[in-house]
Amino acid sequence: MKALVTGASAGIGRALATALAEAGYAVTAVARREDRLAGLMADLGPGHDHLAADLATPEGLRVTAERLTGPYTLLVNNAGLAVHGGFAETSLEDSLAVMDLNCRAVVTLAHAFLARARPGAALVNVSSTLGFTPKPGLGVYSASKAFVTSFSESLWHEQKARGVHVLALCPGVTTTESQDADGVPSFLVQTPEDVAARALRAVRRREGPTVVSGRPNAVFTAAAGLLPRRTAVSLLG
Repeated sequence: MKALVTGASAGIGRALATALAEAGYAVTAVARREDRLAGLMADLGPGHDHLAADLATPEGLRVTAERLTGPYTLLVNNAGLAVHGGFAETSLEDSLAVMDLNCRAVVTLAHAFLARARPGAALVNVSSTLGFTPKPGLGVYSASKAFVTSFSESLWHEQKARGVHVLALCPGVTTTESQDADGVPSFLVQTPEDVAARALRAVRRREGPTVVSGRPNAVFTAAAGLLPRRTAVSLLG
């Protein structure tokens, strides 16, 4: 079994790469920073490889898509970017970078993978609970994750006749270096290892098309969905 994981140098991506290696996958780890990837490779041991690539750039996306011409059985589209602040007060370039990484890269790599995927293969697109409940101050990020979830659900239906499984993994607040959990109730906060374990369980059980990581997050997301949209957005704001 062979897996490619993007955004693998830290946080959920690193936890996923580690868990997959422990589960017997030969892991290709993709991220921007060569030094962090080298550290990950040292931790994983022999039998794994890495690719330093910035998926927000055409060149980084091209070389990563080319790598997927190999016989991979699992692709995890985990790399993501968030820009905090009001949309009109943040730079357009930053917002477009979020769209490039969170949407364009996901679509490009999913297409490269699915074009060659064989029965039994799986695609995991890491989305977010914010794809269901948009958060003011993270407007572009929330919208990009709504796209990822909807896209993944469509692919789940399209690909199941081929025996290829697709799911959207939706974590909530997770303790990573890029995410601040201050002020969030502790029962809603997970570790990257929690999320990785849930993802692997979903792949083994062929769950989907959408999996929310953590029962409290699933309950919170379902409850927020019952509220009027105006109320839900105001609460998250």
